[in-house]
Amino acid sequence: MLFVAARPPCPSTPDWTSPARRLICSSPARDRVRRSVRSSRFQSATGAAAGELELLVPRAAGMDRHELGSAGAAEIEKSPREAGPDMESEPAAARVAERVPPWREQLTVRGLVAALLIGVVYTVIVMKLSLTTGIVPTLNVSAALLAFLALRGWTHALDRLGIASRPFTRQENTVVQTCIVACYTIGFGGGFGSFLLGLDKKTYELSGASTPGNVPGSYKDPAIGWMMGFLLAVSFVGLLTLLPLRKVLVIDYKLTYPSGTATAVLINGFHTPQGDKNAKKQVLGFLKYFGISFFWSFFQWFYTGGDFCGFMQFPTFGLKAWKQSFFFDFSLTYVGAGMICSHLVNLSLLFGAVLSCGVMWPLMKKQEGNWYSAKASASSMTGLYGYKAFLCIALLIGDGSYNFFKVIIVTLNSIREKSKRGRLNRVADADSVAIDDMQRNEVFNRDNIPSWVTYVGYVLLSAIAVVAIPLIFRQVKWYYVVIAYLLAPALGFCNAYGTGLTDMNMGYNYGKVALFVFAAWAGKDNGVVAGLVTCGLVKQLVLVSADLMHDFKTAHLTLTSPRSMLVGQAVGTLMGCIVAPLTFFLFYEAFDIGNPEGYWKAPYALIYRNMAILGVEGFDALPKHCLQLCAAFFAFAVLANVARDFLPQRIGRFVPLPMAMAVPFLVDANFAIDMCMGSLVVFLWHKLNGKKAALLIPAVASGLICGDGIWIFPSSLLALAKIKPPICMKFTPGS
Repeated sequence: MLFVAARPPCPSTPDWTSPARRLICSSPARDRVRRSVRSSRFQSATGAAAGELELLVPRAAGMDRHELGSAGAAEIEKSPREAGPDMESEPAAARVAERVPPWREQLTVRGLVAALLIGVVYTVIVMKLSLTTGIVPTLNVSAALLAFLALRGWTHALDRLGIASRPFTRQENTVVQTCIVACYTIGFGGGFGSFLLGLDKKTYELSGASTPGNVPGSYKDPAIGWMMGFLLAVSFVGLLTLLPLRKVLVIDYKLTYPSGTATAVLINGFHTPQGDKNAKKQVLGFLKYFGISFFWSFFQWFYTGGDFCGFMQFPTFGLKAWKQSFFFDFSLTYVGAGMICSHLVNLSLLFGAVLSCGVMWPLMKKQEGNWYSAKASASSMTGLYGYKAFLCIALLIGDGSYNFFKVIIVTLNSIREKSKRGRLNRVADADSVAIDDMQRNEVFNRDNIPSWVTYVGYVLLSAIAVVAIPLIFRQVKWYYVVIAYLLAPALGFCNAYGTGLTDMNMGYNYGKVALFVFAAWAGKDNGVVAGLVTCGLVKQLVLVSADLMHDFKTAHLTLTSPRSMLVGQAVGTLMGCIVAPLTFFLFYEAFDIGNPEGYWKAPYALIYRNMAILGVEGFDALPKHCLQLCAAFFAFAVLANVARDFLPQRIGRFVPLPMAMAVPFLVDANFAIDMCMGSLVVFLWHKLNGKKAALLIPAVASGLICGDGIWIFPSSLLALAKIKPPICMKFTPGS
């Protein structure tokens, strides 16, 4: 969707066989980390930007942004850091001896085919997660692992048949992993569970057809044609926004981009003898738990022949707790997600579930007929559901606003310090002339991308968007798009620089700012649609440019050509723009998407639409006493972040994450229990066998997620064919 960003302290005699230790404990890297810490002391463990989930930044390949900073030190490490010597631990002479293939050889047909197949599978998985709870863990680790296993298995199979094949290199692995991630990122970053779905008629009706600002006709039902056209129009410009500045950000500024660095360490570790042995253990673990998860989902299906039936409604803690949504629903997808996410995220989810479903909603139900109408339906925004939605929004905006301004301040302070030292346009320090960095820099600069290509491409793609988007959405004026594209380079640079320092991609928060600004500007008649569309437009511009810088950092450390990375990213994005709408419609036709009382709640569609209504109408759109409650929760989110930043680490690390707390306010408590079960598995596994756990947890978690996710294909086909399960297993009170 995760690994701890904080590293173990450097010993007096570093373990140079460990790639992670060498990466951080080497003298140049350690100096850079210390400078980064001094310049960004304001950073905290509260990651803010997130994919549709609003929790986890999708491009994290090996780190959890929520654990960035001092608070992460206490977390259990969940990645195979000691996978063996890799490129980062090899002598420089050995690295020089390694042949770096030309950029065209790094792009292979077999790699693109593998990327497409794995990308389709992962698109289905993230689409399911986006349309149920909105929580999408980073799957970059398993993407890199599956890319390695698929292509290494293919080359071994050809060798056994006596057929010659091109060697599988770390550079090809890097390009394929980038292509896969770019493909499935469209599945949740494209807005199918948030701003695009917020445009449909069902979400319009859930927001209240009579709600001020939610004017009649302010909806656009999903269709493959316009969704695919919109994604094609807005998803590629971000690739060109900061392309001329790649050398400045990666080489001159020496920004760490922790997720990109972690991805490089992971891929480099695969392409060593020890890494190959570890990969064999990981594939066995993946396949074993993939099979268990798939057949368990198949078995569960037989007992879901009615409403509130099956193991998914098992009253684990009794019927009274079940009525408040406190039960374990045997969803191996969320158990696997809990194994990937940090303990802090999972416990914050549980705390939010207890506070909302266990305390607040039972108390507020007693105010029925006083605060809100007793005749209001369970999904009406004028009833209890309105309080759920707006309190969730208050926590999200409070947390996002704090981190948004924090990252801006950190970025400006860092740039100012570099300016004072006179290093804005030259290599940051003298240690960069070491042979390791010299070779990396040489490879990174070798395949130069002409600046005129970037500028011409940006203008042409922007012109296409300026023409196409107003044709798709009549409420969006052409000059809204022009303004967004004029601001995109400056916003993209701020976000990419901040991401390199803090590993927090704030693209979604830039999108929310655009949502409020353009919704208010467009006025009552057009504001909701204009706000939602420009939110997606700005978010894609800013998010993609920062993601590309992560990829370039990975390319720099794996000796991969930036040209091949750019092509891989573009091809993966094209795949995603086609695969994601088709996958969405598989779900949309087979299941009741957007039903707040069903399984496919798609909570962020309603959240984004109500934020747009707030942008149009202001606080007049809130139910009775909701403004006071929202102000309190907004203040709590800000104060919680302040506490995590400024309290001593031993205290601040226990402060919950408001962004994580917000999700159960709208999607009930059962999935938080699933996530905590995954966290418990990780905790016990580390206690019993820490070394084995560090190696296998990513593979096992990915197997659980993929097995349950693949079952979506046959279950969707059964639903479309009107074939219902034969049994309904339901629990009722005894006589």
